[in-house]
Amino acid sequence: MKRRVLCWAVGVLVGWMGWLGGAIWGADSAKTSPSTPAKWNFIFFLIDDLGWTDLGCYGSDLYQTPAVDRLAREGMRFTSAYAACTVCSPTRAAVLTGKYPARLHLTDWIPGHQRPNAPLQIPAWRKFLPLEEITLAEALRKAGYFTAHIGKWHLGPEGFWPTDQGFQVNIAGCHLGQPPSYYWPYERGKLRLPNLALTPETEHMYLTDRLAEEAVRLIRAHAQEPFFFYIATYQVHTPIEPKKEYVPKYEAAVRPGMKHCNPQYAAMVQSMDELVGRVLTVLDELKLTDRTVIFFTSDNGGLTRGGRQWPNPTNNTPLREGKGSCYEGGVRVPLVVRWPGAARPGSACDEPVISVDFFPTILEIAGLANPLKAEEQDGISFVPMLKDPQARLPREAIYWHYPHYHPGGATPYGAVRARDWKLIEFYEDMHVELYNLQEDISETTDLAAKMPEKGAQLRQMLHQWRESVGAQMPQPNPNAPKPTP
Repeated sequence: MKRRVLCWAVGVLVGWMGWLGGAIWGADSAKTSPSTPAKWNFIFFLIDDLGWTDLGCYGSDLYQTPAVDRLAREGMRFTSAYAACTVCSPTRAAVLTGKYPARLHLTDWIPGHQRPNAPLQIPAWRKFLPLEEITLAEALRKAGYFTAHIGKWHLGPEGFWPTDQGFQVNIAGCHLGQPPSYYWPYERGKLRLPNLALTPETEHMYLTDRLAEEAVRLIRAHAQEPFFFYIATYQVHTPIEPKKEYVPKYEAAVRPGMKHCNPQYAAMVQSMDELVGRVLTVLDELKLTDRTVIFFTSDNGGLTRGGRQWPNPTNNTPLREGKGSCYEGGVRVPLVVRWPGAARPGSACDEPVISVDFFPTILEIAGLANPLKAEEQDGISFVPMLKDPQARLPREAIYWHYPHYHPGGATPYGAVRARDWKLIEFYEDMHVELYNLQEDISETTDLAAKMPEKGAQLRQMLHQWRESVGAQMPQPNPNAPKPTP
């Protein structure tokens, strides 16, 4: 009898321990179960104002970018990647929501540029990313990801900042479109970046180095859970304030006839690349490299008109013009994706992709359904191209809508790229320009007069798209000066 009771007691104890162990295992199975594959981590680098040729792997003859060049060797480089807008805020909104700026009615950099006497009156556009929009951070956080924003936000005033849009941590993100200063303490007058507390280790640290420090710290702290880091650098936006000790080597390297010849800007590009390098190093150290998908791109074309304060920062040749322009220099950007085991190392893809495509692409890699209504899904996942650079996306065109004036020279316009063809419609007088980008990447030969049928076809596509997304159009300005007879 005693033996039977003892066996029963042992059985109860073993069963209870098994239940307890199962409960503990079940609570942590997403992290530790050998039968459950680990989730992909994501790091998205969005560099401010980086031009299409501003990297070694994209042909710069001055700038040194070994970290990004490593990403290109280990991943895929896109040669026809585009920003959703020629300026920053709309592109940032498109990346995070998968929606065109025209659909969001967020179509200019915040707060924009006023030209009260211009021929057209700009529409009443939105100067913040609405909280109702589903962001990448919200979709991934709901699936169990740790989400962090580091760097530039520029999507509205306080109340519309990263932690209001799905990010658990916000480092230095606010309403500002450029830093008050890259030099410690990163302030000018009353302007100051948030969440950059002074510590003995970070005192006098250059801003980009400080952001790298914060990124490395957070990656180490959250290495045991799936994460999404949105690292949106203030570099290489003005003010042109490089680390002074980096400038002399570029001054010595500049030669007559070089495409890139601004030593100060080159030094800023180096600091940006070092931030990327520090992130890659910590992934290697923590053995996370093979579980982390990295995206690296820019929010618009390179700035080519420095104005009175700075000499022209960069040169986008062979592309025409730069930031704030309707031409390729304003919207074509570098894009490198490293997806271990999927994207073939050292490969290149020429299929056009645009900022709205990141949202569905990242969700597909994560194994998550797109939460947007079908009629609001402007982006298309380019996962097929990451696996096969010869693959093609099932769409006929990509689009732009900029109903604004830009200090860099752009007037209100819309544009469409359909395979090799690009049409630009200028809203002041509704004339169009037509280019074959395969034969004329520099947009030197306008074919609109020679090929009216092609122009009419693309114009119709542009108008139909504008209507489908509810694009806001500028209107005649009653305050504009009357033309002289």
